[in-house]
Amino acid sequence: MEQAEVFVLNTVDYSETSKLLNVITIKYGLIGIIAKGARNLKSSTRSLCDKLVYANFNIYYKEGKLSILASGDIIDNFKNIRKDITKISYASFLLELAGQVIKQNNNVGIYNILIAGLKKIDEGYDAMIIMNIVELKYLSYLGVMPIIDGCSKCGNKDNIKTLSSTSGGYLCSKCLKDERVVTDKAIKLVRMFYYVDIDKISKLEVDKRVTREINKFLDEYYDAYTGLYLNSKQFMKNLDALPK
Repeated sequence: MEQAEVFVLNTVDYSETSKLLNVITIKYGLIGIIAKGARNLKSSTRSLCDKLVYANFNIYYKEGKLSILASGDIIDNFKNIRKDITKISYASFLLELAGQVIKQNNNVGIYNILIAGLKKIDEGYDAMIIMNIVELKYLSYLGVMPIIDGCSKCGNKDNIKTLSSTSGGYLCSKCLKDERVVTDKAIKLVRMFYYVDIDKISKLEVDKRVTREINKFLDEYYDAYTGLYLNSKQFMKNLDALPK
């Protein structure tokens, strides 16, 4: 038996009494775990088998096969996120994204960024901004980080005018052609988002227009360079489009 710090990405019913869990672990990356008897009301592992649970599991680890859950203790179940359908949609997207990123690069940083981001959403920080910070940081693990230290075409560090997904990052006034211009604040914040330590964020106030500009850039950039299509992203967009 081994102890593993895990994040439950999703669960499905298995047989009449058990559940299958897809989890991220620091040590083993993305693995599958069977929780025998977890569907029974009196099961000691029932509370562990839920999406968004962050816990210490005691498991019988089997490389390349389903591991078996023996017991565990919840570290955090993000109770504030669970009370809000919008926060749930953002959290679900980050879970799905982390699962995809870790398949390509099993790095502890991916795990730590996910937990830090979800904690901030649970604390009440703007979910879209936190999502964008996580998305931006994950691009480096995917090997397709945009150029945000200078113009993506000429390298000029002055007179940066926009964020261009087609050009791969910043564009200066000389290289700007038909791309839409974004606010100076959006340009500065993208760089700040990449370098910020999520755990140390204590204040996060960003104009809605700036937030939308950054989010649009990242949506287009992911579409252009990552090859990832996440169902939870579309659900989140549909939810945001509903009348408030």
